[in-house]
Amino acid sequence: MTDKARGSRGGTLVIIGGGEDKEGDCLILGEVARLVEGGRLVVATIASHQPEGYFDAYQKAFERFGVTDLAELYVQDRSELLSEEKLRLFDGAVGVFFTGGDQLRISSQIGDTPIEQRVREIYRNGGVIAGTSAGASVMSDTMLVKGSSRESHRIGDLHMAPGLGLVRNAVIDQHFAERGRMGRLLGAVAHNPRVLGIGIDEDTAVVVEDERMRVIGSGAVYVVDGAGVSHSNITEAEPERALTMFDVRLHVLSAGDDFDLDTRRPRTAQSNR
Repeated sequence: MTDKARGSRGGTLVIIGGGEDKEGDCLILGEVARLVEGGRLVVATIASHQPEGYFDAYQKAFERFGVTDLAELYVQDRSELLSEEKLRLFDGAVGVFFTGGDQLRISSQIGDTPIEQRVREIYRNGGVIAGTSAGASVMSDTMLVKGSSRESHRIGDLHMAPGLGLVRNAVIDQHFAERGRMGRLLGAVAHNPRVLGIGIDEDTAVVVEDERMRVIGSGAVYVVDGAGVSHSNITEAEPERALTMFDVRLHVLSAGDDFDLDTRRPRTAQSNR
């Protein structure tokens, strides 16, 4: 196995681009429910500054699929995560679902706490870690925090920070086509062509097991591979200059397609039948 981007061996990741259906067929949430098999699911709403209503909406959706043992994890301050009361929410849990908001709140609140250790333990033991929107971005070892959308990437505009590192050597962006985020994902890859850039549309997700990433949902997933880039101006140009990149590779995947994070090669839905 090479040291390319991959989900660490263990459980399953469900990485959602945001805006997932909660009232119709709920295909993505149904997949999370299928994976947890009726076990306890911790819904972590800590990415939001105002989480009211988040848990209720997910509770209602998951109950339709027979997942009734849910617990909400929310804190105003990092110190609360050091309490035994919060840790007990994870007793018997087989999955964790990170909701949307601000991904920096997730990493700064739970980083290097017993809660983070429990999340990793659940994953190592074959459990499910899911995340939507901010909860998707935090899955990678380097996460996008801030950068302009709907325009070409401007040098110096991007802000990144360490994520949870459940997907290695990758950077993940969400609400991708809807918010025009191709420019900033290219900028992230230009900073370090070793990482894969993964952009996920709304109501779309990737299910990651071992080194394979499978697409589900109604939109598309964009994979930017900078390994073959022959030139960029990321270190040479003045701030605010538009990014230049030559020989960057782009894959676009939809439902049923999958992608090998080890070999960096896609496979079509037809070939998976």
